[in-house]
Amino acid sequence: MNIVRAGFYSSIATAARLLTGLVVIKLVAWLAGPEGVGKLGQFMSLMSLLAVLAGGGISAGIVKYVAEYRHDAQKLARLLAAALWYALAASCLMGCAALLLSKQLSLWLLGDVHYENLIRLLAIAQLGIALANYILAVINGFMDVRRLAFIQVLGAALSVAMAVGLSHWLHLYGVLLALVVGQLLLLVVGVPVWRCSPYFQRSMLRMHFDREMSAKLAAFSVMTLTSALLPPLINIAVRNHLALHFGWEQVGYWQAVSKVSDAYLLFLTTAINIYYLPKLASTHERASLVAELRNAYRLLLPAVILLAALVYALRGWVTRILFSADFSAANGLYGPQLLGDVIKIASFMLSYLMLAKAMTRLFVISECVFALSYLALVYVFTASFGLVGAMYAFAVNYLLYLVFNVVVARRYLGAL
Repeated sequence: MNIVRAGFYSSIATAARLLTGLVVIKLVAWLAGPEGVGKLGQFMSLMSLLAVLAGGGISAGIVKYVAEYRHDAQKLARLLAAALWYALAASCLMGCAALLLSKQLSLWLLGDVHYENLIRLLAIAQLGIALANYILAVINGFMDVRRLAFIQVLGAALSVAMAVGLSHWLHLYGVLLALVVGQLLLLVVGVPVWRCSPYFQRSMLRMHFDREMSAKLAAFSVMTLTSALLPPLINIAVRNHLALHFGWEQVGYWQAVSKVSDAYLLFLTTAINIYYLPKLASTHERASLVAELRNAYRLLLPAVILLAALVYALRGWVTRILFSADFSAANGLYGPQLLGDVIKIASFMLSYLMLAKAMTRLFVISECVFALSYLALVYVFTASFGLVGAMYAFAVNYLLYLVFNVVVARRYLGAL
């Protein structure tokens, strides 16, 4: 499987996920306006946090070690038994915590206890979400991009149908409910597809605690949880800061532009995650690593520049189609955000080297430092430039992160 073929299948899956996200945003914009879009961002941040916590944050570790051990049946069996035990134990713990704190989370994130039962449902769903994450990670580790894409496309189609149906019945609440249930639909679709694969064995559904494998997964758990938990938490803090100083309507404009970026970047980040993580994990020679990184920049960097330029040129049309005429004030925010997107992808391609080679301490420290620096830059730039300052902070922070990753990559490759 080369990057072109992987990119083709991942693009199909990404297009389905993108369509799902756009339908959800459009529904919320239509039902609740800019304020509703801002609150949607808060709820999706909580979902992102819990979705990662549900499996203990070991999906990347499963991908890496399945890619390494897929020709060693004994190690693979030990790994998967430990991974399933780890994921389900973590999901039970986090589900209970979210259940106990559902009222507080509803008030903190959405300012309304009316959503408490929705958060309770999300907490209960953590066990199913953890199992779905496990299945997708195993399939990704075997680099079975076609099955992975099929599961994601069918799951996305079912989620869209549910979101449209529930929005007519329960309005904004129904859309948020569909987001929760949509996570479980991946499990409903994924299990039969996985069972039909040539590498599936019943032993892959056995759980067993293995100290050595659990320690290896724990290192990835720390890295993944850091990178997955910090952005939603920081974005929640950013939204609260922007809401305090500019109001929730302005937060909706910021959220709208951010979601457009997330949407089109899915094509690239999905390809990086599906292809480069297992590829870099299983590659150990310096020349091969350098060739993979060069190939990534040659293919992906021109793609992100082209996509960003296209979005900027069509920003007025994009805003009207995806949201509504009420969001026209968001058009002035696209420039620095899209510049930051280009720098973000350039830095991500190098940062995956730290993840693939299990540079745990360095990865965690860098994630913490640059998450906090982003928040600090938001405070500084919004004080000087207003709402657009949040976009300036995004671009500047990723520029600093790119410089950091260049230094790390040069030192690691130079030591081989």
